[in-house]
Amino acid sequence: MTTYIGLLRAINLGAYNKIKMADLRQLLVDLGLEDPKTLLLSGNVVFRSASQPPARLERLLQDATAKHLGVTTEYFVRTATEWNAIVAANPFRAEAKRDPGHLVVMCLKDAPPAAAVKALQSAISGREVVKAKGPQAYFVYPDGMGRSKLTITLIERMLGTRGTARNWNTVMKLSALAGS
Repeated sequence: MTTYIGLLRAINLGAYNKIKMADLRQLLVDLGLEDPKTLLLSGNVVFRSASQPPARLERLLQDATAKHLGVTTEYFVRTATEWNAIVAANPFRAEAKRDPGHLVVMCLKDAPPAAAVKALQSAISGREVVKAKGPQAYFVYPDGMGRSKLTITLIERMLGTRGTARNWNTVMKLSALAGS
């Protein structure tokens, strides 16, 4: 059995895309996925399954969520091994220790080209910093995300791929939940 971490994009934002975590866990059980555990209401789930490509699980979960929970959303699935690599590849170790709430990891559908990451960094008007490794991008928001002009819309447009982000505190809680 392989342990997976699944991130749902844009759920439980106010009245938008409401999903109860108990319903999400039951959906995974109904799909034959084992030992589902959720973290927070923002759409984080850890589960076990026979080894299969994360992209296949993403499609399965997206289709089932739309059909059975009535919510259209995207999933970003990583194995626990891939999640460990995400943690290990963090280029902002000092920020992770000093201010983990302002360090964000964005899981992406595709790895962005280096030129796109460089162009995104050049387009940033504030003190934010971005680095990417594979299909993940790491962001430091030293002044917080609330008023930053570095929005997910700008990030996705500049990188040419979709994603969903979690702060470093959540990344580490998911790591612990996955038994990493």
